[in-house]
Amino acid sequence: QLQLAESGGGSVQAGGSLRLSCAVSGGTFSNICTGWFRQVLGKEREGVAGIESDGRTRYADSVKGRFTISKDNTDNTLYLEMNSLKPGDTAMYYCAAAYVCASSLTPLWYNSWGQGTQVTVSS
Repeated sequence: QLQLAESGGGSVQAGGSLRLSCAVSGGTFSNICTGWFRQVLGKEREGVAGIESDGRTRYADSVKGRFTISKDNTDNTLYLEMNSLKPGDTAMYYCAAAYVCASSLTPLWYNSWGQGTQVTVSS
């Protein structure tokens, strides 16, 4: 099973930027589904951005144009660049990986998760 570890969360003011990183180990990284998810206490985990096994990217409507997902296959790292952050982006952010997925934004497809990193955006 893949092991994942996020970093890069923190507190920023609205309009600011953060870059999250997710180090992946324990298996092949290049042709798998990977995604970023977020969760607020009391709410369901939601897909933010994902990369499918064929390289296509998907984004939640709420982050399109502001967030960019990317991956570096040479060092097995997944990234999420977050710009123009809003207070509504405040959540615990998780990275996830799966060898097979029908949609990179659907949590049910993933069986490997990181421990999460907190992002807090103040107004």
